[in-house]
Amino acid sequence: MKITFLLTLSSLIFFSSCAQNDTDQIEKEIKNANHLIDQSSPYLLQHAYNPVDWYPWGEDALKKAKDENKLILISIGYAACHWCHVMEHESFEDSSVAAYMNEHFIAIKVDREERPDIDQVYMNAVQLLSGSGGWPLNCIALPDGRPIYGGTYFPKKQWLNLLEQVGDFVKKNPEKAEQQAVALTAGVQKSELIQFQEEHSKHTAGDLVKIWDNWKPKMDFNQGGIDRSPKFPLPVSYEYLLQYHFLSKDESALNITELTLRKMADGGIYDQIGGGFARYSTDAKWKVPHFEKMLYDNAQLVGLYARAFQHSKNPYYKQIVEESLGFIQREMTSDEGGFYSSLDADSEGEEGKFYVWKAEELDAVLGEESTVVKEFYNVSESGNWESNNILYRTRSKEDVANKYGLGLDQLNEKLAKAKKALLKERAKRIRPGLDDKILCAWNALMLKGYVDAYRSLQGDEYLKIAEKSAAFILENFKRTDGGLNRNYKNGQSTINGFLDDYAFTIEAFIGLYQATLAEKWLIEADLLMAYALAHFGDENSMMFFYTSDEDNALIARKMEVTDNVIPSSNSAMAKNLYILGKLLYKDEYIDRSVQMLNNVKEQTPTGMSYYANWDILLSWLVSEPYEVVVVGKDYLAMRKEFDQHYLPNVFFAGGRTEGKLAIAENKMVKGTTTIYVCQNKVCELPTESVHDALKQLNK
Repeated sequence: MKITFLLTLSSLIFFSSCAQNDTDQIEKEIKNANHLIDQSSPYLLQHAYNPVDWYPWGEDALKKAKDENKLILISIGYAACHWCHVMEHESFEDSSVAAYMNEHFIAIKVDREERPDIDQVYMNAVQLLSGSGGWPLNCIALPDGRPIYGGTYFPKKQWLNLLEQVGDFVKKNPEKAEQQAVALTAGVQKSELIQFQEEHSKHTAGDLVKIWDNWKPKMDFNQGGIDRSPKFPLPVSYEYLLQYHFLSKDESALNITELTLRKMADGGIYDQIGGGFARYSTDAKWKVPHFEKMLYDNAQLVGLYARAFQHSKNPYYKQIVEESLGFIQREMTSDEGGFYSSLDADSEGEEGKFYVWKAEELDAVLGEESTVVKEFYNVSESGNWESNNILYRTRSKEDVANKYGLGLDQLNEKLAKAKKALLKERAKRIRPGLDDKILCAWNALMLKGYVDAYRSLQGDEYLKIAEKSAAFILENFKRTDGGLNRNYKNGQSTINGFLDDYAFTIEAFIGLYQATLAEKWLIEADLLMAYALAHFGDENSMMFFYTSDEDNALIARKMEVTDNVIPSSNSAMAKNLYILGKLLYKDEYIDRSVQMLNNVKEQTPTGMSYYANWDILLSWLVSEPYEVVVVGKDYLAMRKEFDQHYLPNVFFAGGRTEGKLAIAENKMVKGTTTIYVCQNKVCELPTESVHDALKQLNK
């Protein structure tokens, strides 16, 4: 008993000493941390122990700059950004660089995904200065926040020289610095500020033909995508081209869409083992990805491939949807039902290390089966990229099967077994960093992707996930005043929402309504639209500002108009207004939508992918969409039957009963399920047959 007591006592002393040491270490680390230590953003926390005295964007940093009359250095990036990590390691972790920055600047770190409003302003400034932009984005501003100079990534020596030169210039030439700030700020304020256009031109099929005639020569009909490198997926471009083909029957639009979808799915930009797409390809053949994986890309691509499957019934598209959603469920979904933001490009300090393979690794994992698998995925002994192998496809399954005397079923079985084994082996590696913040807009995009997958693939499990995601948004992002917040992490949501948060949530809820015909989702969409009109709407132009009238003002209040890797929030809102106007009989919504398009229509003929989402709205105005109302006990089964067809110009309404919407009023026929095909509030004779309704839709 005495020995036990002594052992216990010594253990207590030992663990007490360890605990004290741990406490001392924690206190030391906290003491050495900068002002980012209390932030929730993983990107900001990555910089919390830099010797640079970083501040988050906020009143403390801005007041300090004015009080001390110091230039502001605004450095913007995101957690999955490879070159952000490089610049941090080279410059921001260097004590001599940090000392200079701390002495001469107030340094502010911004997560562009949490604060896209700040990123828009200073990215615009850098683009006006240099003609290009990117991340990391580094902008130097006067103490009041007006930009005077900026750029993207700078090596250490160049970075120090830049800081010294700009600081010296401002000190010696304050009048010229002021002139630069005035001119640059004026440019930022005027850029993408859309004016009300009074003249309305008639929307015709010729408008759509002209758009494609200008767009087509810029496309790569050998490798897919736009004829350039790097290549970005740009999903909304192919959403439009699918719809354009549906209306025009122009085979070239369909050909480039299907070529691009196949080449992306075959390429290294697609994770051949685990599913999901990287952000872009560094080359023109989709082979070498920039390995970061973003939620917003995969959300949109799931929807695009789902609709492409609906259009063509190509099983390859279905496979890509299923594998990509497998990746989302496995690696990007929280237990609460939210979706994380991104996976880093780097692991163990190397870009792509998690995803590439040595030939001998495949031999070790797959044994004698490796020969066929290596052939299929272009694996060589010396490597196909920087002494490693990116897995990608250039040969058809038929060619590989014939070479090895296999049937297609045998080859598919071998590939499926190999994928499973390689995924298991890859899971043992050190994983890329996960940005586990949850963003409202991106979650809404992913929710819509699940809805699209449910409708195209008829997978009920996808609907359950979509409904859980919608509940998560309402519980964690929607406030009691009816507005939305931007971010969520560790049970907290603190940043006021931006226009894309509303645009994509409204779009997702409209999509969920059309999938389920549960009126609550359409009502939620309309409530959010009312809030957005009140707090983001510009009654002079009829467009929307990106920031709420309740936000602290930046040097410019921007409008997001051009579509890019994500559709612009204004184009998404214009489409939302149009669909809600049709389903809720709100002509004022339709009128505003038409005016918004009219404001930008001059840019659409030559805008290519930058106006693709606007072009979808234009196609609806050229060819009036249908409202299909299904009312009765078999409403869901009938709606699912419609979903076996690609119908981009049909909006669905109805339910088990007429409900409370005017569009279904007096359409219930007791004892049966009835379908009404309508256009602009005028309906064909009702039918009880989907087949007959499709005839009314001119199918």
